[in-house]
Order: sequence, then structure tokens, then C-alpha cells
Amino acid sequence: MKTKLRTHTCGELRITDVTKEVVLSGWVQTIRKMGAITFIDLRDRYGITQIYIDSKAEYISSLVDSGAVKMNDFTSETAIKDIESLTRECVIRIKGGVVERVNPNPLLDTGKIEVVVFAIQILNRAITPPFTIEDETDGGDELRMKYRYLDLRRNPVRKNLELRHRLAIETRNYLDKQNFLEVETPVLIKSTPEGARDFVVPSRMHSGEFYALPQSPQTFKQLLMVSGFDRYYQIVKCFRDEDLRADRQPEFTQIDCEMSFVEQEDILNMFEGLVTHLFKTVKGVDIPKLAHMTYADAMKYYGNDKPDTRFEMKFVELTELVKGKAFKVFDDAELVVGICAKGAAEYTRKQLDELTEFVKRPQIGATGLIYARHNADGTIKSSVDKFYSEEELKKWSTAFNSQPGDLILILAGTEDKARKALSELRLEMGTRLGLRDKNKFSCLWVIDFPLLEWNDGDPNLLASLAGRWHAKHHPFTSPKPEDIELLNSNPGAVRANAYDMVINGVEIGGGSIRIHNKDLQAKMFEILGFTKEDAQNQFGFLMNAFEYGAPPHGGLAFGFDRLCSLFGGSDSIRDFIAFPKNNAGRDVMIDSPSMISDEQLNELHILVKETKK
Repeated sequence: MKTKLRTHTCGELRITDVTKEVVLSGWVQTIRKMGAITFIDLRDRYGITQIYIDSKAEYISSLVDSGAVKMNDFTSETAIKDIESLTRECVIRIKGGVVERVNPNPLLDTGKIEVVVFAIQILNRAITPPFTIEDETDGGDELRMKYRYLDLRRNPVRKNLELRHRLAIETRNYLDKQNFLEVETPVLIKSTPEGARDFVVPSRMHSGEFYALPQSPQTFKQLLMVSGFDRYYQIVKCFRDEDLRADRQPEFTQIDCEMSFVEQEDILNMFEGLVTHLFKTVKGVDIPKLAHMTYADAMKYYGNDKPDTRFEMKFVELTELVKGKAFKVFDDAELVVGICAKGAAEYTRKQLDELTEFVKRPQIGATGLIYARHNADGTIKSSVDKFYSEEELKKWSTAFNSQPGDLILILAGTEDKARKALSELRLEMGTRLGLRDKNKFSCLWVIDFPLLEWNDGDPNLLASLAGRWHAKHHPFTSPKPEDIELLNSNPGAVRANAYDMVINGVEIGGGSIRIHNKDLQAKMFEILGFTKEDAQNQFGFLMNAFEYGAPPHGGLAFGFDRLCSLFGGSDSIRDFIAFPKNNAGRDVMIDSPSMISDEQLNELHILVKETKK
């Protein structure tokens, strides 16, 4: 077939193209044989076109005779070869004429036409794939990840990557119009012990020394501010060697940004504008101005620093109200706190038992669940009626502002554990009651975080950091100016000049105003347990740069993968990454990580352990 590979894609032909002679190339999606006639759905990235193959060429002749199509240099004798050997996922090229479809398919953009084939060429044959390449596939997660190049042919996965592309384009459009400059920063950098664990890369040329892959471009973007590039951004790969969850991968992508000569409100306005722009241009959604919530209020009313505010169900503290009634669970508790689930008073005992088992799961950690029903007749019945009179239970109702038909759920224990467990219970109830609609978006800024946290042994941090203060965000975050004097007397009370953007209970991005004064930065390192020598060795380049005129600056980074999954209505970022790792951090498609040869190890000056024979 002496012709170009294609004149059109498989998704663009319409009724207005009838009588055109076209060349299409793509993958065989389905084959339907009906005697001498074969129908094939031909697929490429852009869509599906039905093609019609008449092995007797009678239909082709009638179309030529009627003038419905033009054969030009093709004749029916050149038409169909090897049709019997075609299988799904073969790559073919066809030449044919566009005709109106007798039975239109309203589910396809090309559903009003089909292409009558004059000639066909098999470009590449395909063996039977390990799973069906359709929207609703029979392949499990692990199998599809092993054959990810096949999974990427499916429409849902393709659409996810198209969404990712669109978000990247619109991000660049917005930031470019705001005079941001995209600058690439190094990938092979210096390892620092602050924060999550680094991925390290041994140096062949410098025996015993290692690079690290960046957890973020933090210090480099600050150096760019010192350099006078007052508005920087980068859509950048970052790496953290930490335990994985649905919203974490060993390598991930950030929209990384920094600005000079700004205060916190300038940054919030700028990047609220970015998110508003993305919602409008990508999803056609107008979001209202973002509310501001302090970290203290987020913890008090929602039990975590990334509250899902699509629904209310705020925490109500009952500690003083319920103590002294001989109910040991409440009397011994540091905190008694609960939520009011609207319209859930009719929950059965089985449903309440399920909730009790839910909060007692090890990862949640509650010891039990107390409940009270606000019945339709106005009475209130609880699981602890023998300790509390109806008059006392009505005080509970007043505290929760409950109405007939509502269900009150209460947890007790230490303050941290009770709030954490109730936060999980609140989200579970929100899901059960249908209050977490993925097509509804509630966005807010959480501000005034603690500057420092005491580390009792976080498994995602190096063991050497246990038993000391560590930075809630990172060691370059500036304290609130009015709290600086507390650094000496009460470091745990110092608030950070920091902020997180939260959408539907997911932290989408966060950042801070940075320290730009060398003395204050040295003080911060001292509180974090660095000796002067350690600070100079690890961050001396930044400290020295501050002596050459560092402007006030600040910024933030959005988790780009999380943003994509939020816009796509998915709970997992893996669905929006072309070649993701599995839950164990492995790429099962290329079998990575993998062993390397002894020769490579020796070149990298890494000792090869002798194996026992």
C-alpha cells in the first residue's frame, strides 16, 4: 500500500466527512465477523472508528457504482489479504471510504459513520494480551502495573494522563502571566539529615562520597531569590525514601514556587489565584474565596490539620460535662469528645457494632465507642443510660445542638489519641452518610502551624533525630515575628509563618515565609540540635549567601500528583502517573530496584560481601 500512514485519527471523522477517501492506522479493539463481512473497531489515542470489510467486495463495487466513494488508484482486487489472521491489538493500516452508518452508535464521537475498507495492511501482529484492554478490564492492579504499557492503552488511564497534561499546561500559563520564570535545579545534590530519608547515589569519581536525590529544591530556590530571580517556579521531580500510601510514591512531582519581597498574604493570594484558574479552565468550576483556619482550630474541631470541610460534624468537647458520674471510662479520660451525625439515629445495633470495631482497629486506636440516639419523639437514649439520667443526656444534646433523628458518637482517652480516632470516625461517618461528594470541592488555607515538633521517634525520620525538636515544615521556615522571643524560653509555643492549602481533606500544597537572616537561621539550627560545625558543613552555602543581601522571600509547593488525583476524582495518585511504583516501592514492569554487578559495586567503591558457599 503506497500511501501515508494516516490522513486522519480514529477519533475525528464525522458525518461531514462522508465520501472522503481516508487512511487510518491503529490497534484492533474488537473483531465481529458476520459471514463475508467483518466489522472492526479501530482504536488509537483519539478514539474509535468502526471499519467495514467485505471479503467479496460486492458492497465496495456498489458504492463505487453509485458514486458514494471514489476508488482512485485502488480496486477491489487489492483489498483484503490476511483478514483471517487478524487478532485483537494487531496494528493495522487501512485505506477506505467514509460512509454514513446504517445503525449509528451514540456512545462514539465517530458513531454516525464507518469506513469501508479498500485495502488493509498489517503493520505488526500481536499476541493475546494478559488482560482485556477495555475501560472495564479483567486485569488486577499488579498485573496491569507489570504490563503498564498495555494498561496505558485503556481510555480511563489515557484520560488521566491527558488531565495531568492539561493541569501542567494551565499551571505554566498562569505562572507565566504572573512573571514567574521556570528554572531547573540540580537532581544530584547534597544529603541532609533533616526531614525524611534521602535516596543516595554513590560517586564513582569521589571514593566513599555520595550524592542525594532532592526531597525538594528548597535551598536552590532560596538561592535563586538571593540571585534576584524574584519569581521562580518548576514542575519538578522529588524523591523521599519513606513508607508508601495511596497518596505517596518514592518519586513524585511538585509545582515548586518561590517569591521575593512578599509577606504571607501575598503568597496566599497568588496561589489561591492559581488554584482558582485551574478549577475554572480544567473543570469549569468556580470556587469561592478560600477560608482561613488556624492550625489550633483545625485540631480542636476536626482532629487533624487537613480537615475535610465538605460537611460540618465538628468536634464537641464534653469532658467537664460528663465527669463525676461514676462512669470510669469518662472519669479517667483526659478528653471526652464527640460528633453529631445528622439523621443517623436509626442506625441498627449491627451498624453501631461496626463503628465500634472500626475505631478499635490498631491504626485508629480507640478502646470503645459511646453513643446516644436523639429519638423522633424527643427522648435521648444512650449506651450508658445507667450512669446518666435523661436530664443529663439532654445537656449532651444541647452541647451538640442535636435534633430528633440525630446520632451522637463519643470517644474518650488521652487528648491526642481521642482526637485522632474521632477524626477517622468523622470521615467514616461522612462517607457512610454520602457527605464526601467527589464532585464537590471545599478549599481552605490552614495557617499558624507550630514551628517545631518534638520527635519521639517518627519512623519516617532518621533515628538520630529522636528525642529532639524537629521542624514541622522544614528548618528554613520563619517563625511569626511576634513569637521569635519565645525561641529561647518556650520553643514549642512558637508559631510558624507557614500555610497549607487543603482541598476536600487532602493537603494539596504548603509553604512558608522563609528565614532570610543569618543569625535567626543559626538560632534555628541550634534549636534543632545542630552544632555550629554541622550547620556550616551541611548548610554553609546558604548561610554564606545570606550575607550577600538576601531579600525577604517565601513560597510553597503543590503536590502535583495529588492535585491530578483530586481533579480526576481518585483516591490514588498512581492512577495519574505514567509508570508508578507499587505499594512496596517496586517497579514491577522493569523489575526495579534490582541487584547490580560486583564490577559496578567495585567501581563505586562499595565493598562486595562474599557469599558463603
